[in-house]
Order: sequence, then structure tokens, then C-alpha cells
Amino acid sequence: MADDRIRAGRREVLLGTLAAGAGLMTGAAGADAPWKADELISAAVVRGDLPGAVLAVGHGGRVVHRGVFGYRALEPVREVMSPDTRFDMASLTKVIVTAPSVMQLWERDLFRLDDPVSLYLPDFGVNGKRGLTIRQLLTHYSGLPPDVDLSDPWTGRDEGIRRAFASVPLCLPDTKFIYSDINFIVLGLLVEKLSGQRLDAYAQQHTLTPLGMSGSEFLPLQRQVSPEIIAPTQRDETGRFLRGVVHDPTSRRMGGVAGHAGLFSDAADMSLFAQSFMDRRAGRKSSFPLAQKTVLLMTTPQSPAGLAEQRGLGWDISSHYATPRGDVFPVGSFGHTGFTGTSLWMDPASDTWVLLLTNRVHPSGGGGEAIVHLRHEVATAVARELAL
Repeated sequence: MADDRIRAGRREVLLGTLAAGAGLMTGAAGADAPWKADELISAAVVRGDLPGAVLAVGHGGRVVHRGVFGYRALEPVREVMSPDTRFDMASLTKVIVTAPSVMQLWERDLFRLDDPVSLYLPDFGVNGKRGLTIRQLLTHYSGLPPDVDLSDPWTGRDEGIRRAFASVPLCLPDTKFIYSDINFIVLGLLVEKLSGQRLDAYAQQHTLTPLGMSGSEFLPLQRQVSPEIIAPTQRDETGRFLRGVVHDPTSRRMGGVAGHAGLFSDAADMSLFAQSFMDRRAGRKSSFPLAQKTVLLMTTPQSPAGLAEQRGLGWDISSHYATPRGDVFPVGSFGHTGFTGTSLWMDPASDTWVLLLTNRVHPSGGGGEAIVHLRHEVATAVARELAL
């Protein structure tokens, strides 16, 4: 009970810290002195590259800069962005939920990283996948396609699983980096098989609650979260904006809980995750529910030696998606992005992390190239501001 109060207190402190940075786009009183990163984000909002954003920067064990920019929604009416806005985290689900869940079970000696996935999920072993390993899925060196077939209007969790299990590799494993949602759909199912719990319930019990991430969940509308606090994304097939319903079409068709996408979270919770993860990696006091050696394993290259695109276990280190590293943070830093506009990048060498949350797909799916550029420029500006 006392630990719960401490965790809740940490979240409230972070929310207060973020709120103090609200309104940076308009120079509100009490905000941090503007950084170059703030100017970049504000300019992107003015250009229409994204509706709004929340930025948080950690350095030396604490949040050192924060900002809230623009609008949470543009349509059907404008809503000002707030520091407690919850975002569809998209593929950040892979590293916030699924990879830590997998590695918790690894710490319990329930499998080895180089075990074939089909040893635990036999139906996965068809179509040349019998020997694909858990490590290959975690590093995206399995050779599997980027996603299941979405060309016909299928729905249902069982059908999504059937399509993931029926997938056919595009190349031999350990020969080419192919970023694949199928890898993490299957890893989510592995968590469920080995734990006996659905992925969202397992993550809630073993990661989100221990970290005090009370603003994070799958299926927020089913948990009575007010939709007004959630940043909308695009319109669905009926013409209504997705708000509290996952944007990713595969996860949505599967019911909103999948290993590759479906988590909703806010800047306070993501800051808790980032700082706790960095503290555990550095050997400092931390509530992160993995051992230091496990976190180090996850964030150092685990992909095949000699290949240019380096991946940890879930985390990106040096692939063509690693644009949030910017020009200053070194190879050896790590992070991940989400299609909706979310990103987290962490640099253990300088004890720094950069969190940028946006709903760049609102209202009509634009901003793809712009957010890639913005992440890169924000990371570069933050690193230079901190004289790294």
C-alpha cells in the first residue's frame, strides 16, 4: 500500500512538472525557458505537420525540460493539448509492454532466447517457420513480412492469429532486417501461452502497475477512461474519429490487444518508464521489473554480427528507423517509434532520454515524412542544448 502511494506520488509530480511547461508555444508564464526543440515543434504545429505534441527530456536522473504544444484535436472542434493527454502509442507497445513481458518470462527460465518459437506455439511452425527463434522475432531478423494480409475485410482475434501463424518468410532468417508486426503479434501470444494471462492483464500486473503507470492501458474506453483526454487519430470506416480505439488496423481487427500495438499512455507514465529503465540499466535504485543484466542485454546488439542494421531485443539501436537518435546521440543509444507519431530515445552514455508524443495522423493521416524529420531535429537540438 505504501509503495502504491509512492508510485502514485511520482506520477503526480511528473504531471505537475509537465503542466509547468504547458503553453510553451505561446510563451506562457511559468514555462521552461524555450529551447530550440520547442521552436522546432511549434513551427511544425504552425505548418500543419501535426496538431500538437508533448515533449519531455530527462537528464541526470530527472526531467529537465518539458513542453506542451498546439492542439489535442483539430476536428470536429479544436481542443488545446494538455500535459495529461493520452496518446495511442502504436509500436511503442512493442518495447513498453511486449519485450519486457517476454524478458520477465525469460528471467523465470521458461524458455531460452534461441529456442524455436514453434516449441511453445506449434501452429506457428508451418510454411518454413519451424526453426525461427524467439531472438529472431525480437530483433526483426526472422524474415517474416511486415504485416498480415489486410486486403480483405476480416475481423476477429482468432483470424488474426491464424494469419500470423500462416505467414511465409520473405527471406532466410538472420540475413536481412525486416521490421515486422507479425514478430510481435506472435511474441504477445508467447507471453499469453507461458503466463496463462492475456497480454494486457499480464502487462498491467507485471509492468504497468509496478511502475505506477496508472495512465496506461489497452482498451481505455472499456476501463471508463474519458475519451476527451485521449488524442484522436483518423476516421474509421464509419467516418467517426478513432478516439480510445487503436489506430493500427491489425490490432483493431483483433480486438485492440496485440503484441505490436494497442497501448495508450501519457507523458507522465512514459517518463516514469524511461527514467526507471535508465536507472535500472545504470545500476541505480529502480522499480523497473527486470534485472540490470536483462536490461543491458535488451539494449545492446543482439542481431546477427556483421550486418549494418543493429537491433537489441525489441529496441532499435542503428537501423534505418533510428532517426530519433539525431546527429549527436551516439550509436549505443537506443529507442523506438510509433506510427501515430510517438517516439522515445535513450542515451545511457549521457544519461539522457527524449520523449516526443504526437498524434500526427490526425485528422487525415498526414505528417509521415515530417515527423521523421522532426524527431531527428528535436533529438539533435536537445543534445546540443545539453552540450553533449
